[in-house]
Amino acid sequence: MNGQHFDVVVVGAGPAGLAAACEAAKTGARVAVLDDNPRAGGQVWRNGPAHPPSDELAALLHGICATGNVMLASAMRVIAPLDKGRLLIESAEQGGACIGYDRLILATGARELLLPFDGWTLPGVTGAGGLQALIKGGVPVRGERIVIAGSGPLLLASLATARAAGARVVAVIEQAPMASVLRFGVSLGATPAKLVQAAQLTRGFAGLRYLTSSVVRAAQGSGSVERAIVERAGGRTETIDCDRIACGYGLVPNTTLARALGCATRADGAIAVDEAQRTSVANIFAAGECVGVGGMELARVEGRLAGLAAVDVDQGEQLRRERERWQGFAARVESAFALRDHARQLPTDDTLLCRCEDVSIGEVRAHASWRDAKLHTRCGMGACQGRICGGAAQALLGWDVTQVRPPIHPAQIATLILAADEDTAAH
Repeated sequence: MNGQHFDVVVVGAGPAGLAAACEAAKTGARVAVLDDNPRAGGQVWRNGPAHPPSDELAALLHGICATGNVMLASAMRVIAPLDKGRLLIESAEQGGACIGYDRLILATGARELLLPFDGWTLPGVTGAGGLQALIKGGVPVRGERIVIAGSGPLLLASLATARAAGARVVAVIEQAPMASVLRFGVSLGATPAKLVQAAQLTRGFAGLRYLTSSVVRAAQGSGSVERAIVERAGGRTETIDCDRIACGYGLVPNTTLARALGCATRADGAIAVDEAQRTSVANIFAAGECVGVGGMELARVEGRLAGLAAVDVDQGEQLRRERERWQGFAARVESAFALRDHARQLPTDDTLLCRCEDVSIGEVRAHASWRDAKLHTRCGMGACQGRICGGAAQALLGWDVTQVRPPIHPAQIATLILAADEDTAAH
């Protein structure tokens, strides 16, 4: 693969990336799709041993493969952007390589926002989306008592996945107040497809505790999770016995590669794009959750628009109107499930913020900025490169955590040497 050049390279094989690749490939363009997961589909269409690809994913992949001009590279990470329209990439099987592109489409999705609480490092604590990924990857949860907590529609999707796998979800803990949740439910009438989806996800809600204006303050247990300590409205606490806690406070756009490429971002951290999904950098487009969290439908239409724009095909007014409709839905989600003050409350000083480097909340907040904390405590310097603790520091401390320094993923020495050799040859 080293040295290959493509008309269009798409980074991300979720709904947005696959839709973009499909549109670009229809024109005969030579397209490469890179994804760091072992299977295409992203989080929405994640599949595994007991979860075959959905019909939608299968249809998209069939359409892409039928063109004969698309290379789909799974388990492939972008290590760093290079000059002259090139990317340094790496896979465990193939090692490092440099590939070139004329147009680049970023469909890098979003990451789950995990906010630390006492005991969140105990075995059995995951994100809400993380629980879905584990189940689809084959982790057995049948018979387990699970508390799902945090905020947003992802909690209901995790509930449905866990129940289908035989788990006993004992409670869903939502930080937003009931009034906001009800208003959001009423607003689903503007998007009938989402109303039907919500009805399916909440099927069998009877017998389930759904607590609003509530947050998990602690996970307790001897060696693994045995109970969740929940703070209800008014400050009263409640203990819920469980075997697993899945806690996620929505999603944040994954813009690491975009920022490394020099693409401008908005105040909310998402990649800034124009009406054609163009970024601020020439020949680079973006689509999906990385330009704003809004769900699968919005991601797909943005992907189609980016794919068409990348090959200079007219996008059509109908697609733009569809994008606008789903952007309205995204705005309603953001308004209903915005983090309230009680969700932003700092845990005790001895709670770990950076799990990779064992750095506590107290050690971090003794410093004035993310940069100072990294310099003095190694917070954000571990294997995840601040992807977990950085989001938490931004949400809890209000810090700017947007600094990016390649490599953006841990890489083999041989891959970095390859990049140096390629740069030398290019010059």
